[in-house]
Amino acid sequence: MSYMTTSERQSLLSNELAVARTRGLFAQALGRLAAAFGFEYVTLLNAPSPEDLLLKPLIIESLLPASYIRDFDRGHMLRACPFAARMRESAVPQVWHLSDPGHAQAFPGDIRNLMLQRRMMAGLAMPINSADGQRLVFWFAGERAPLGQSEINELAMIVLYALDTYNAVKRNEESAHNALSARELEVVRWTAQGKTSIEIGQILALSDHTVNAYMTNAIKKLDCVNRTQLVAKAIRLKLIS
Repeated sequence: MSYMTTSERQSLLSNELAVARTRGLFAQALGRLAAAFGFEYVTLLNAPSPEDLLLKPLIIESLLPASYIRDFDRGHMLRACPFAARMRESAVPQVWHLSDPGHAQAFPGDIRNLMLQRRMMAGLAMPINSADGQRLVFWFAGERAPLGQSEINELAMIVLYALDTYNAVKRNEESAHNALSARELEVVRWTAQGKTSIEIGQILALSDHTVNAYMTNAIKKLDCVNRTQLVAKAIRLKLIS
């Protein structure tokens, strides 16, 4: 997108976020947003509280390698992260570049080394409040030159669209949770355990025809195409465990 003007890039990325109404599309749009600014990684997370010890439970969406998150949490690095408290207390974007001695020294050695291993020379942590008042953080990192103020301003504007999209996706998921009846949830739960319609009918004292009817209703309500997609989506939405 380097050939685009700032307004063209902002418009394109904002529009892409505006139409991303599922968790998967939202994650894809975040990835393209990060790439447009030269970042390899983007994460949306809940701002850590003083009591939080691990990064993984805070993550909502992330392109970070699982090994990075694992190593970060094994080293109990969250509380040592210099931006953790600032993300709770201030809405000011936090920017760093490890070529800057002041920025580099702000990170403890184990965190700095982990970032260097993953080519996270530059980064930006942008705190923002969700619709329900929860403090969230959009976190970008990668191998690029230091961010200029105009880029920070542009990214801050686009992140507002990303927040609107996240709020919409969250509302859709909450609506889906309330959409399924108790009986439909039972059928989906047994299907996830590998039971056939006949077996579910025997368990619930229903005919397999009735079980299939519940299944069809659940597929329609969650906007799925088959049982496999329904079960996967129900698990992702935490409708079943």
